[in-house]
Amino acid sequence: MILGGCIVGEGMHFVGHSDADVLLHAVTDSLLSAAGLPDIGELFPNTAEENRGRDSGEMLSLAMHRVREAGFALVNLDAVVQLERPKLASMKLQIRTRIAQILGADVSRVNIKGKTGEGVGEIGRGELATAMCVVLLETAKEVA
Repeated sequence: MILGGCIVGEGMHFVGHSDADVLLHAVTDSLLSAAGLPDIGELFPNTAEENRGRDSGEMLSLAMHRVREAGFALVNLDAVVQLERPKLASMKLQIRTRIAQILGADVSRVNIKGKTGEGVGEIGRGELATAMCVVLLETAKEVA
């Protein structure tokens, strides 16, 4: 299972056209949306064979390049991942570090939270994982 560009679970995996990294997809869409750019589905459609099994980190990197070309710089991002297992507490720094690396940002600008379904619903039964992300961009200049 790949989450935030990191392997977080052995013997488990998400289902999707690309590598199905739900967190990197949420980060990618948040960045693109904040910059007023087309969404991940428009840039990397699941109908395109070149996107089958594609590394979501590569898609995020290309999206960040577009964000910079549009004249924006990342101030910070905050993401929430909802999944029953694995527990993310011990992996959060690794995931934050990987996302920051892909974005070319300091790890202090990236925050991740993990939430479970507490045994309730699709998330609680381990059938579904979701991720939500909010990013703050500013017009490009040196971000302190």
